[in-house]
Amino acid sequence: MPQIPSTQSRFQDFSDHRDPAAAAPRLAALRARLKALGIDGFIIPRADQHQNEYVPPCDERLAWLTGFTGSAGTALVLADRAAIFVDGRYSLQVRDDVDVALFAPQQVGETSPEAWLEVHLTPGMVLGYDPWLHTEGQVKRLEAALDKAGARLKALEPNPLDALWQDRPPAPMGMMVVQPTRLAGPGVAEKLALIRSKLPNASGLLISDPHNLCWAFNLRGADIAFTPLALAYGYIPPEGKPVIFCDAAKISSGLSKALAGLATFAAPAALPALLDELGQRAMAVRLDQATAAQALVKRLSSAGGKAEVGHDPITLLKATKSAAELAGMRRAHLRDGIAMVHFLCWFDKAVRSGRLTEIDAALALEEFRREGGQLRDLSFPTISAAGPHAAIPHYRVSEASNIAISPGLFLIDSGGQYRDGTTDITRTIAVGRPGRAMRTCFTRVLQGHIALARAVFPHGTSGAQLDALARLPLWREGLDFDHGTGHGVGAYLSVHEGPQRISKMGHVALQAGMILSNEPGYYRAHEFGIRIENLVVVVDVKVKNGERPMLGFETLSFAPIDRRAIEFSLLEHHEIDWLNDYHATVRQRLLPQINNHAKKWLEAATSPFLY
Repeated sequence: MPQIPSTQSRFQDFSDHRDPAAAAPRLAALRARLKALGIDGFIIPRADQHQNEYVPPCDERLAWLTGFTGSAGTALVLADRAAIFVDGRYSLQVRDDVDVALFAPQQVGETSPEAWLEVHLTPGMVLGYDPWLHTEGQVKRLEAALDKAGARLKALEPNPLDALWQDRPPAPMGMMVVQPTRLAGPGVAEKLALIRSKLPNASGLLISDPHNLCWAFNLRGADIAFTPLALAYGYIPPEGKPVIFCDAAKISSGLSKALAGLATFAAPAALPALLDELGQRAMAVRLDQATAAQALVKRLSSAGGKAEVGHDPITLLKATKSAAELAGMRRAHLRDGIAMVHFLCWFDKAVRSGRLTEIDAALALEEFRREGGQLRDLSFPTISAAGPHAAIPHYRVSEASNIAISPGLFLIDSGGQYRDGTTDITRTIAVGRPGRAMRTCFTRVLQGHIALARAVFPHGTSGAQLDALARLPLWREGLDFDHGTGHGVGAYLSVHEGPQRISKMGHVALQAGMILSNEPGYYRAHEFGIRIENLVVVVDVKVKNGERPMLGFETLSFAPIDRRAIEFSLLEHHEIDWLNDYHATVRQRLLPQINNHAKKWLEAATSPFLY
C-alpha cells in the first residue's frame, strides 16, 4: 500500500492567481498601462510562443491576470468591460476560478472572441496583441472582425502584462537529451530526408512546434511539465545542415555528440538574423500554420522572404508511429495496467473508511506508477473527481477543492510518461451501489466506447466520420458530451497530439500506426460525471470476402471496466461479448505480473457476464 503524503505542491490552490483581491488590481493596472500606450483593449490568450497546450510558468499570463487555470482560454480586456472565453470542457470550472464580476465568462461554441469584438468595439478603437502569442491565421481572423467594427489591430512588443508581473518566473532551462533509435525507430538522417521529400523544391522549413523538433532530431527535453519538450526552434534548409536554436546550457554532451555532422546549434537570439538573411536571399520558407508566431512570419516577409504558411509535414509523419514506437507504447501500457490494477484493488478497500479524498486517490495512483521504477512524470495533471466534481470534465483537484469520496461514482483520468511511451486512461468507479440513473448513463457511455472500439472502416475515413458511433447510445436518450471523443497521443511526447482526432472537427484521415484515445463521457452538472477511456492504435484489418482494404482499432490500455456500474439489462449480446473478451485479455496480460494481494481482486473484477 502506498504511503500518501498529507499534502503536495501540485495540489496547491494557486490562490495567488484565483484570489479576486489580486485579480482586481491587476486588471486595473493593465487598463492603466493600455491607456498610457494609447490602446483601447488587449487580448490575452493562454499561449506561449509555440502554442503549446502546457506552457511554462513564465507564460501563464492568463492565469496570472484572471485566475483561470484551464489548458485553453482567452481574455479580452477593454476599458469598461472584460470577458473570458472557454470551450465546453471549462464552462463550469471558469466560474469557480474567475471573478465573474471582472471577467464575463463566454463559451466559444456560442460566442467567439471575434464576434464579441464586433459587438463591443467602436470605430477608431485600437486593440493590442502580442505577435509572439498569435499565429498568422489567428491575427487575420482578428483583423477581419476589427474591420467590421471599424477598429484596428496593433502589435505590442514587449507584452504590456510582463512589466506588471513583478514576480514572473524565469524561462525554463531543461536539459535536452537523446531519444535512442531503439525507442524512436528511424535515425535523424533518415527523418531529415523524409521531411525534405515532403517540402516543395528549394523551400526550407522553420520548425516552431517543439514536438516536431523533438521527433525530427530524436531528442527530448525538460522545459514543460507533463511533456518532455525542449522549447526551441529549428530550421531545415533545402540542402546542408539544419540549425537548432536553443540555449547552450540545454544541450547535453550526449545530444551534441549524437547530432555531430547532422545539425548545428545556435543561440535563440540568432533566429531573427537567420530570418533576415533568408529574406534577403528571397528564400521560400514553410512555417507551420498551427504553431508559428505571427512575429516570425512578419520578420521573414519584411526582409523579402516568401513565407509559406501551411502544414508542417512533420506533424503527420510524427502521428504515424514507427514499429519501435509502437513496441514501446505497448510495453508502457502493460506497465501502466499493472499500476492501475494495484490502484483499483487498493481503492476498493481504502474508500470504505469514508475518509479517502480526491488528493489521496491521485497521489496513490501516482505512487503505484512510480513503484514500477520507470515513470518519468505524469502525462497530465490527474483528474481525481468525486461526485459533482466529476461533472467538470477537466476538473483539477486542489487543496481547497479537495473532498472525501462518498457513495456514487468516482472518476479518475490519469496517465504516465515513460521513456518508451505515453499513457492516458480513465476509469469511473462505483462507490457503494450507484443509483439507477448513474448506472443507465454509465452503460450508455460504455456502449459508445464499445461501438468505437469495434469499428471497422475503409482507408480515408476521418475521425469526424467515426465520432457519432460513440455518441449514438447517448443521443438515443437525448444526452451528449461537449468534448471530442478521442485525441491523438504521442510516443513519449504530448498526451494530446494532432492532427489525428475523433471529433466533429476531426477531418484528417486515420492511418495505420496512429494512436488515439477512445473516451466518450456524460456529465450531469452538479451531480456526477462519467468517462471511460482507453488508448487505441489504428491497425489494418482483414475482412472476410471484403472488397476494400479496411482499418480498425487495437486497444492498448489494460484495466477492468467497473462491472458494478453497469445496467446489465441494457447491453446487447455483442457488447457483452466485447466486454468479456476485453476483460479476458486484461486478466491474461496482467494476472502473472501483479502482486498476490491484487490477483483475487482482478479475477473478480474481470469475471465474465453470462446471458
